[in-house]
Amino acid sequence: MPRTALLFPGQGAQYVGMAVELVQRSRVAEALFDQARGVLGYDLLRLCREGPAERLNATDVSQPAIFVSSLAAYAHWRQEGGEAAETIVAAAGLSLGEYTALTAAGAWSFAEGLRLVQARGQAMQAAAEAAPSGMVSVLGLEVAEVEELVAEARGGNQVLQIANYLCPGNLVVSGSQVAVERLEQLATARGIRTVRLAVAGAFHTPLMQPAEARLAAALAPLPIQPPRFPVWSNVDAQPHTDPAQIRSLLIRQVTAPVRWEETLRGLLASGVERFYEIGPGRVLAGLLKRVNRKAEVINIPA
Repeated sequence: MPRTALLFPGQGAQYVGMAVELVQRSRVAEALFDQARGVLGYDLLRLCREGPAERLNATDVSQPAIFVSSLAAYAHWRQEGGEAAETIVAAAGLSLGEYTALTAAGAWSFAEGLRLVQARGQAMQAAAEAAPSGMVSVLGLEVAEVEELVAEARGGNQVLQIANYLCPGNLVVSGSQVAVERLEQLATARGIRTVRLAVAGAFHTPLMQPAEARLAAALAPLPIQPPRFPVWSNVDAQPHTDPAQIRSLLIRQVTAPVRWEETLRGLLASGVERFYEIGPGRVLAGLLKRVNRKAEVINIPA
């Protein structure tokens, strides 16, 4: 049997209508959304079904929405047969998706994970509102070329850095609004393609330090169990099962760059033969194919 790994999406994968069809045909998915309503205090499924998109895209809502939708898809897949448990050798998630991966691996309960994600989303939303900032994808350049562009656009005391190392030719830069706009202007003048991301602020930069402190407080009382299979951290692109290490890395994750390409290469090098992208969208499959076009990836949609 092939060695398999689970991949869970991050913020940006949400869309109005996600998980609706899944809940209609899956009692286990419906049960998770019912449980989520009790934990969150509002009807998350209704927001997923009806929007409005502006509210669903807000960080404090989109993170719980993607988390619950992804785990609903995972629970239904497992109930329907899924993959043999012994073949799952690892999991990873893009930013928020790391929390989904840890929940799927049994590091904490669904309710505990959802409360943590709710706290994370609220903290990141508040930090974003405190300082005008943003994120922009820079396409088609090598890392060194993007680093040069960032250094030029940063200016005197502005925050600007590569925040997501996604795949070859796709890097996300994050920072203060002024610096991000300057980078876009420089890129346009040089014929470099950029795409502004629909997120609230400069995630994975020092501008998220207030969120880091709030997340540390939320994590402190939570008991973390060793996951059933290793979960790869965005911070160091390494697999982890030690609860103390997992806690420390999750705190650092909101201000540290996401090393996703390195994570995918590490999973492939470790002998993973099949990937399952579980949750809304197909972004992670596309990134994986940019790293290794022959990699086998199967989408389990929410």
